[in-house]
Amino acid sequence: MIILGIDPGTAIIGFGVLNKKGKNNLEEISHGCIRTSSNFSTAERLKTLEKGLKDLIKKFKPDIIAIEDIFFFKNLKTAIKVSQARGVILLTAGKSKCEIQEYTPLQVKQAVACYGRADKKQVQEMVKKILKLKEIPKPDDAADALAIAICSAHTTK
Repeated sequence: MIILGIDPGTAIIGFGVLNKKGKNNLEEISHGCIRTSSNFSTAERLKTLEKGLKDLIKKFKPDIIAIEDIFFFKNLKTAIKVSQARGVILLTAGKSKCEIQEYTPLQVKQAVACYGRADKKQVQEMVKKILKLKEIPKPDDAADALAIAICSAHTTK
């Protein structure tokens, strides 16, 4: 089962692709980011995101697309921009006919680090251990996306 994890954003959208083989065997296939230019308008950024996500779906043919849900934001302006990106992600994923799963940051932290208040470094270290990687995936957005994919793998039967 192929799982595509997505960490939504406007400038950088992290992605992580896993292959779930059996109950507890996870293999990292790929990770990285879709980047949008700060010179682009919001509409151009969202179009770039849509194209990048379509390309990932076409390349990896995921069974599940797992997306981090917006749970709490201190900055309303940032929350609105990320919500717009999530809308494009959900629409693009929905058109692909993949199963869509959404997880809060708390759910991701609990699934990966067994502690809902784990900090970013603890989660990244667990991603490295769970996937048997030599180093923590970079950039942070890609590591977060892999954590989202791991959360999906742990909660999907």
